[in-house]
Amino acid sequence: MQLRYNFRVYPTPGQQLALARAFGCARVVYNDALTVRETARREGLPYVTDAELSKALTAAKKDPGRVWLGKVSSVVLQQALADLNTAYRNFFASVTGKRKGTRVGAPRYRSRRDNRQAIRFTKNARFQVTAGGKLRLPKIGDVTVRWSRGLPSEPSSVTIVKDAAGRYFASFVVEVGAELLPEADTEVGIDLGLSTFAVLSNGKTIASPRFLRQAERRLKKAQRVLSRKQRGSANRIKARLRVAKTHARVADMRRDWAHKQSTTIIRENQAVFVEDLCVKGLARTRLAKSVHDAGWGMFVRMLEDKAVRYGRAFSKVDRWFPSTRMCSVCGVVGDKKRLHVRTWTCTCGIVHDRDLNAAVNVLAAGRAERLNACGGAVSLPA
Repeated sequence: MQLRYNFRVYPTPGQQLALARAFGCARVVYNDALTVRETARREGLPYVTDAELSKALTAAKKDPGRVWLGKVSSVVLQQALADLNTAYRNFFASVTGKRKGTRVGAPRYRSRRDNRQAIRFTKNARFQVTAGGKLRLPKIGDVTVRWSRGLPSEPSSVTIVKDAAGRYFASFVVEVGAELLPEADTEVGIDLGLSTFAVLSNGKTIASPRFLRQAERRLKKAQRVLSRKQRGSANRIKARLRVAKTHARVADMRRDWAHKQSTTIIRENQAVFVEDLCVKGLARTRLAKSVHDAGWGMFVRMLEDKAVRYGRAFSKVDRWFPSTRMCSVCGVVGDKKRLHVRTWTCTCGIVHDRDLNAAVNVLAAGRAERLNACGGAVSLPA
C-alpha cells in the first residue's frame, strides 16, 4: 500500500523565490490547458487529448511570451497537466455515476491567491535525499528538512506544499507492506458525539478536546485586527498570516489528537464498528461549528485506513439504524430521544445511558453484518 510521509521544510529566501516561480509556472500551465479544453467544448470541437496538451506545452516553451516556463523543471509542468487530466477523469466518472460519493464538479482555474500552492516531482525529476539529510530538488537546490522519522522505503514522488500560513512541507509517497498486529480478543462499537467525543461499548469514554473552542478568543482577536487593516497593505498581509497560523495550529492539534486516539483503538481491538454519520448534513445545522470542531469524518477515515494497514476489521453501521432508541437488552425500539435526554428507561425496566446504549447496539449490528447473520451467534456483551 502507498502512504504519505509529511515533513516540514525550510527553504532559504532564494529557494522560496524559486519555489514561487515553480508554483506560478505550474499554475499557468494548468490554466492554459484548461482554457484549451473549455474553448474546444464551447466551439463543439473534439476533446483535446492528453498527448495534444503535452505537445502544446512543448511548443509554448518556444513562445516568447512563455519562454520563462523553461526556468523550472519540466516534470513539474507535466505533473500540472496530469493533475488536470485526473480532475477531468474524476468529473466524468462522477457525472456518469461510476464514481461513488459526493458529486465532483468540473475543473476550475487555479489562482495565485489560493490558500494552498503545490508542485510535484516524480522519479523522472531525479530528486533525492542527500547524505546530509537535505532534499535536492531540480532547479531549486538542497532544501533543509526537519526529519521526525525515517522513510520506510524509497519515495516514488515528493510534493512541495505551501499552506495558507506560509509554511512549506514535503510530502513523500512511499510503498509499505502490511504491518499486521497480534490478534486481539476484543471488539468495540463506537458512538460519536459532541459533549463527549466518543463512547465505546466497553464503557470507555473519550472527552471532546474542542480545539477550536479553546482558540476562539485568540482567533476572534486576530480576525478583528485583520478586519481593520487596509486592503493591499503590508500590515494586512501580516494580519492575514496571523489568522492563518492560528487556524493551522488548531488543525494540527486536532489531527495529531485524532491520530493518537485512532491508533490506540485499532491496537486494542480486533474489530471496530462505527455509525455512518452524515457529517455534511449535520454541518448545515445550528451545531455546525461544533460538528466541524469535532472532526468526526477525519477520525473515521483514520480508523478505516489503519484497520487496513494493521489487519483489523472495520465497518460502518447504517446511519438509519436506531442505535440510540433501541434497548440493548430486550431489543425494543422506543420513541425518538431529544438531545437533552441523556438517560432513559426501557419498558423492560433497564435504565440506559444514551451514548453507552448506542455504542453497544452499534457493536451488535456490526457483528451481525460481519457474520452476515447466517446462523452465526451474534450476542450482546454481558
